[in-house]
Amino acid sequence: MPPNLTGYYRFVSQENMDAYLRALDINVVLRKLVCLLKPDKEIIHTGDHMVIRTITSLRDYVMDFDLGVQFEEDLGPVDGRKCQTTVFWEGDQLVCEQLGEKRNRGWRHWLEGDQLHLRMTAEDEVCVQVFQKVK
Repeated sequence: MPPNLTGYYRFVSQENMDAYLRALDINVVLRKLVCLLKPDKEIIHTGDHMVIRTITSLRDYVMDFDLGVQFEEDLGPVDGRKCQTTVFWEGDQLVCEQLGEKRNRGWRHWLEGDQLHLRMTAEDEVCVQVFQKVK
């Protein structure tokens, strides 16, 4: 049975964010700004429905979805694109596939103790973020 990811998580660290954003064709000014942000995550996980909020001082991004059901995701606030997104469990990892203009785009969330890990991919780039559960 997959874990319940419900909780509030504070940013701890990230690796390779600039290269990941470059793979998404984000301009240099916005890349520098995003690399300075320390986002928090709030996850509400109820059965097959999830809401994931990424919270920053610049703006919040909310994903509201049912597991296993493809939907059109508007990534306008991120990189101006739309994609066909499906989120599902693969073992104990929550996996997101984002089909669209960019190859190999998506992410994975998993828990290690009370830390939430996020691995984001686009093209050949990988960014990893770690968050600490606070409630």
